[in-house]
Amino acid sequence: MSEQVVVRFAPSPTGYLHIGGARTAIYNWLFARKMGGKFILRIEDTDVERSTEEAIQGIIDGLRWLGINWDEGPYFQSQFIHEHVAAAQRLLEQGDAYKCFCTKEELEKKRQEALKRKTSVLYDGACRNLTPEQVAQKEDAGLPYTIRLKVPRDGASVRFTDVVYGTIEKKDQDLEDFVIVRSNGRPLYVLSNTVDDIRDGITHVIRGQDGLANTPKQILIYKALGAPIPTFAHMPLTLDPKRAKISKRRHGEIVAVHFYKEKGFLPWALVNFLVLLGWSTPDSKQIFSKEELIEAFSLEGINRANSIFDVRKDDPKFFTDPKAISINAHYIRNMPLEELEPYVREHLQKGGLWKEEFAHTQREWFLKTVDMLRARYHLLTDFVTLGRPYFSDDFEMEPKALKKNILKHPKLKEWFPILADRLEQLDQFELEGVEKAIRGLAEELGVKAGVLINGVRTAVTGQAVGPGLFEILVCLGRERVVRRLRDAVKLFEKSDSGV
Repeated sequence: MSEQVVVRFAPSPTGYLHIGGARTAIYNWLFARKMGGKFILRIEDTDVERSTEEAIQGIIDGLRWLGINWDEGPYFQSQFIHEHVAAAQRLLEQGDAYKCFCTKEELEKKRQEALKRKTSVLYDGACRNLTPEQVAQKEDAGLPYTIRLKVPRDGASVRFTDVVYGTIEKKDQDLEDFVIVRSNGRPLYVLSNTVDDIRDGITHVIRGQDGLANTPKQILIYKALGAPIPTFAHMPLTLDPKRAKISKRRHGEIVAVHFYKEKGFLPWALVNFLVLLGWSTPDSKQIFSKEELIEAFSLEGINRANSIFDVRKDDPKFFTDPKAISINAHYIRNMPLEELEPYVREHLQKGGLWKEEFAHTQREWFLKTVDMLRARYHLLTDFVTLGRPYFSDDFEMEPKALKKNILKHPKLKEWFPILADRLEQLDQFELEGVEKAIRGLAEELGVKAGVLINGVRTAVTGQAVGPGLFEILVCLGRERVVRRLRDAVKLFEKSDSGV
């Protein structure tokens, strides 16, 4: 490929960064990086009512969080409206477009009549052949008009090859003379987007399948303006389990990038997951580093079939696609500890659990604790919820764990203080000595070690499951373990009083 690849992500700022939009940005970014090309960010903000500063910033922040960096921009489509208008004027002067004075009421009446006759509802070209004098007369009368592109009627067709969907052909008889400028003088997307792509030198248009319907129209505009036609690659849609298109209106914030940030996803884990929604490699590999993904990515790897995003609004454990959570868990467990630490720190700060000592005098302990916990965690928020007993003394007992592991064995009320004394007297508070003390006491008491082990786990963490108990105790340290064991006696008192 002799020319430099130039691609763009051109979202409309009508809310937050949607996961579908994020996937489009990622595919463009990957292709640009793979081909040594340029990736442009262009905000299509011409919808004045819906394009807010907050929405624009949401898109920019979302891309930055994902690590999707752009080479140029952000450009704003509204800054180039004069170019779009000039292009429409040029098309008028060339005879490739014309002014249409048909009113909405007239067009709707024709549409209804066509439906009754079961004939084509396409615009009939009523204003296509108006003479210059007729046009001037209508303008002098102050009649509003739109501008329509004059689709060639030579029996030919618009034919192009989409990288994903192959050869696509649209006969001219199936295309109406479509509007490119509204009656209020504002250009439509089909014109503005094309003019912007021409100006920016876009060589490849990589976008969702829902943009496919506009492609023949845009190709006609490219040709009329004498501009080279880019390569098109349309991605499959992302659907929910009911085969409905994922959308902000239907699914709410669960399809927003910031939702996954708040829920505890790592940026690259979400990128990795989104790439796999509609793209695959011959070896079905699932986990990629940034370098591996750039090297492996190709437009030819994009699937034709729509992808399924398993939205689970009502599942408290898997609130979203389990595959996404599984990939996130993989990164939490396997990424370098020093890279994971800032993300854990951010969530602990949000949860009110961060202490500056964790970054200084207790840094070694903090990193070891994170390393121990991450083997069982799926989300960064798990460090705040499940990890709370390790970073704070203010935690609650899981009701089921309390009932099963402590209250079910009332003798623990007597055994906890004994064990606390023995652990307090150990010369070294380390794994072998702690395990020996607990198993030794169980043997003396004539009970299964599991009864004491499970009871101690719940007493010191409030949980029924977690890392190995002896690792937990050494992690928490002698002072906290002894104190929590002695405090656990109060659990029986609360139970006896019905609290």
